[in-house]
Amino acid sequence: MNSAFRDWSNIRFFLAVCRTGSTLAAARELGSAQPTVARRIEALEHELGLVLFDKDTRGFHPTHAARALLPEAQAIEAAVQRLSGKAADLTGNRVIRLTAPKGNFSPRLHRIVHEFSERYPGLELKFLPSNDVLDLMAGDADIALRMIVQPPDKRLIRRKISTARYSIYGSQAYARKHGLPSSQADLVDHSFVAYRPGNEVRRAEQWLLRTELNVRFVRYYGEYDLLHEAVAEGVGLGILNDRASANDARLMACFGPIPELDQDHLLLVSPTSYRRPEVRQFVKFFAPRYAAGFN
Repeated sequence: MNSAFRDWSNIRFFLAVCRTGSTLAAARELGSAQPTVARRIEALEHELGLVLFDKDTRGFHPTHAARALLPEAQAIEAAVQRLSGKAADLTGNRVIRLTAPKGNFSPRLHRIVHEFSERYPGLELKFLPSNDVLDLMAGDADIALRMIVQPPDKRLIRRKISTARYSIYGSQAYARKHGLPSSQADLVDHSFVAYRPGNEVRRAEQWLLRTELNVRFVRYYGEYDLLHEAVAEGVGLGILNDRASANDARLMACFGPIPELDQDHLLLVSPTSYRRPEVRQFVKFFAPRYAAGFN
């Protein structure tokens, strides 16, 4: 008997919305776009012939049908994870895939990885630089370095690296033309550049908008490195990571850090990957050495 249920990947989206209560939060968890999550839920409802969520201003609420299907969906997810782990065992997978924003792949990180590779020559490290949040639970990578705003999936193994802090920065070129603010009240009428990958308004931009001080956004950047360069070249003021900005002589700190923008810098590992001895070896070796550079 043929079934209308054909796209197994929609189960990931169903579970994420059940866990988080909204398509926006699910999109963040999955590293996807909110409209994509909404489309996948609609497709799954159409395939199953069921309404899975009641929607209101407070979010998505699983219906009786969704709650009845939830254990089966969780069983599919667990089976996929077991299949991935078994396949890795059978193939003798010795590749460890590390994903992080591009800026994290610093010379210091490479030195630690090189030291690890010399100590364990049979292992291969594969770097996946990306500002997108790859899905560790789906096996898109083994280990991730991330700045976390929302708490990560509780199933992920985590190690705290540091607390990332952010301040208002300008440049000498900007200061010569416009001066630099020394407090939040001084932000009135200043020009800003902001980090906005896709159409998502990030926390730093939200904080500036909440000040209601008539700041002007003159340009947006989808890459953090481009934002950093724009501030350093005097295009506008910007909210930048303190540690990443410390060694750039072109930048001038105006004021900060801004406590509301603090973020946990975490190393995250999927449970499936963590069962592999070589991944546990890498985490044990890498995490304390990498964290030491932020103290």
